[in-house]
Parts: sequence; C-alpha cells; structure tokens
Amino acid sequence: MLVFSREVYDMLVSRARRGRPDEICGILAGSRDERAEVGGVYHAENVAADTRTNYEIDPEEQLAVMDRIETDGSEVVGFYHSHPMGPDAPSETDAADATWDGYSYVIVSLNGSHPFVGSWRWTGEAFEPEVVQLR
Repeated sequence: MLVFSREVYDMLVSRARRGRPDEICGILAGSRDERAEVGGVYHAENVAADTRTNYEIDPEEQLAVMDRIETDGSEVVGFYHSHPMGPDAPSETDAADATWDGYSYVIVSLNGSHPFVGSWRWTGEAFEPEVVQLR
C-alpha cells in the first residue's frame, strides 16, 4: 500500500498537467516498509531522448536527490512519472527500465477525462499493483 496526502496527490497531477505533452518524473520520499507513506516529492528533469513517450532521470541528479532525501531524515519510497497520452499502467518500456526492486513506481495518467494516479511495486521481474490510499 502507498499512502499520499491530498496535497501530494494534487501536486503530482498538477505537475503532470503543466508538463504536457512531455512526461514528468521525480523521486518520492517518506517512510517505507509493507506500507509506504509519501511525505515529500522531489522533481527531476526528464533527460530522455524522447520526453513525450519516455522518461529518464540523469544518474547524477538521481544520486544527489537520494542523498538529499536521506540527509533530510527520510527514505526513498519510489519514483514517479506521467503518461500524458499513455496507459493507466506501466508500459513495456517502464518494465524494461525498472531497476529498484521493492520500490513503488507511481504513474500519473492524463489519458482519460479524469487524471489517474496508480502505483506498482517492482519485484525485479514484474510490476505488482499497489493500493493507493489518500489520507
């Protein structure tokens, strides 16, 4: 289970809308065990070759953000990106690029009439759906 505050949820949706037609991305901070709670959102620049259909966080920026999260006393909970025109679930490319076993991968889909925010945990082989709860 992944728990968001309404403020964090709204921030992700708003940033995804402002980023259209490109995918936006970043890292989620908070606490994690069998239930993860998101307390902070760290935006990152999308450096993918085609930012309209893919996302990539620069490795140096990713490490700097992860260090900042730990310095602030939190844990990395997972990662997020948007699908401005894509599916409400991880794509084949998302699965091919996933590398952080046990972490949450949040997708903000803007494909329908209402935004959809879903989460999946990467097992090392596949994404498993994760319940998203607002507190």
